[in-house]
Amino acid sequence: MSRFRFDFSDEASVRLDGVSLSYDRTGEVLSEIDLNLAAGSFTFLTGPSGAGKSSLLKLLYLAHAPDRGVIRLFGQTTHDLKRKQLSALRRRIGVVFQEFRLLSHLTAAENVALPLRVAGRKPASYEHEVQDLLRWVGLGERMDAPVPSLSGGEQQRVAIARALINKPDLLIADEPTGNVDAEMGQRIMRLFAELNRRAGTTILVATHDLGLVREFDAPVLRLNHGLLVRDAEFGGADA
Repeated sequence: MSRFRFDFSDEASVRLDGVSLSYDRTGEVLSEIDLNLAAGSFTFLTGPSGAGKSSLLKLLYLAHAPDRGVIRLFGQTTHDLKRKQLSALRRRIGVVFQEFRLLSHLTAAENVALPLRVAGRKPASYEHEVQDLLRWVGLGERMDAPVPSLSGGEQQRVAIARALINKPDLLIADEPTGNVDAEMGQRIMRLFAELNRRAGTTILVATHDLGLVREFDAPVLRLNHGLLVRDAEFGGADA
């Protein structure tokens, strides 16, 4: 199968050159991935279950290292960075998961503030940031609510706010609408679109919901058996 290089700009937040990944001897999960994502771009990643979407995202948020190839984030190659450098790079990346990954014994506001607490900031220095962000995602009245009392859509918006509290340059979302209804899925995607437009955050959303993809005018990448290919239905970028 032919390889395509998806290159939306010379100024890239994300660049992968010949990246491959395997978990065991059964074969490669990802094969020879070439990808550039421009700074400030908004892109969808699609493909059937098992195509490698989550594996590709794990490489991008530095949960795994590739077996072959080079990953560059914000102009830095990742394979030779020391631990402190990797930590600094990770702080420039926000991640939203389908399963929310909130701490149930904390309130909405406490979950959002957690990355700042871990970074050593004092509550007085970030209280207003947390409140403003929760208002932006539509949870101004639910800041002090414990997580178990929140609906699925509310929990996902808390997770989004937590991913954004460090003002990341890159936001990665792995099936962010998979556990919410269609209306809430649309609302979440509009939040992402607004963030991209206002803050210039580079956004990559992995989803199997092609109906949702059709609602937004954004480039679409498709993984097929570990290969990144042009999406014939949605067009994609020029090879």
